[in-house]
Amino acid sequence: MAASSCGNGGTGGCRSNIPQYEDAVAETNTQVFHVGSFGAAWRGALRPQDLSLQEAAPEDRDSAVAEEFSCPPEFVSDLRAVCSIDALKSPGKEDTEEIPEDTSLLTLTIRKKALERREETVVVDRACRQETFLYEMESHAIGKKPNDPVNLVQEGELVLTLNIFYPVIFQKHKTCKPYQTMLVLGSQNLTEVRDSISCVSDLQIGGEFSSHPDQAPEYISKDLYKSAFFHFEGIFYNDMRYPECRNLSRMIIEWAESRERGYTNLQAAKMEDCTFNDLNIKVGFPYLYCHQGDCEHVVIITDIRLIHRDDCLDRSLYPLLIKKHWLWTKKCFVCKMYTARWVTNDDSLAPQDPSFFCDVCFQMLHYDAEGNKLGEFLAYPYVDPGIFN
Repeated sequence: MAASSCGNGGTGGCRSNIPQYEDAVAETNTQVFHVGSFGAAWRGALRPQDLSLQEAAPEDRDSAVAEEFSCPPEFVSDLRAVCSIDALKSPGKEDTEEIPEDTSLLTLTIRKKALERREETVVVDRACRQETFLYEMESHAIGKKPNDPVNLVQEGELVLTLNIFYPVIFQKHKTCKPYQTMLVLGSQNLTEVRDSISCVSDLQIGGEFSSHPDQAPEYISKDLYKSAFFHFEGIFYNDMRYPECRNLSRMIIEWAESRERGYTNLQAAKMEDCTFNDLNIKVGFPYLYCHQGDCEHVVIITDIRLIHRDDCLDRSLYPLLIKKHWLWTKKCFVCKMYTARWVTNDDSLAPQDPSFFCDVCFQMLHYDAEGNKLGEFLAYPYVDPGIFN
């Protein structure tokens, strides 16, 4: 069976079903463990009420608090009143955004000056905008429940946090920060994550179109080259859902086995037949996602836990994107307003090489009224990474 081939392979094998750090000092990654067995161990150790996704009744919450703090049940209502958010508000004062004139607080004085300065000058608060964007990404699905009960996440389901890093060929930020962070259910197939990863390489349009820019094809690289694979612990999980898909890992395995290069027992499996529960992984260890032949992404699983009632409980929304890195868009070199759609090389009409143009400026600068080419240049369709913002 595919599930058994997915769960029992790997170069290191399964030493334990409980994640433990390989190096207690560095604490960079855990030892190898089986995801499904890890979830089963937790489900066996916890009580049914700990796994329940239903809201607890008020009297149950009160009794749980009384048991936790070892206090009489009648004290719980007093604790709730003292620890309430309303207790943080000053009595007799309105909760307002206005800063009083006679304030003696230094923080309010600094904030007031900053607000006055913003009224006098145009300030683009990009940091605040990005923080708001990240907050919206992370919070829009919290506690969301499906309209269709079929899509309700099951109790005891595992949730993994996946960080997708920039391609190795992408120089900026390629080693320091992920550009996508998503939550994945343990019972989901690897193909669901593969389809949810956004990469500019999948949107590229191949070819040079300076002689006939209007005839640029509408299909993109992802439509033509559908092959891809994940690599986890010595097993290549190939996407073989379509007739056009190729086994990209075959050449790698043959290369590794042709000579003694230190790689043994490398295996291949179908991505569409494996779930995350079938995997052997290390938390914090860099793994590989490869598509478009040579576009390689580092994938790091940084967390694994059980689903909670406050999580998104709509299965149809997973893999759930919770963070996305903000990228500057490449503007047209002429108008400085619109996002670039064309890039030119060896352009006799442009001061730089390469040069980037929007559709309008590209046509106006490089072609006459009849659409004839002016000057010498090479033109390629350009896909800006900022489109994922």
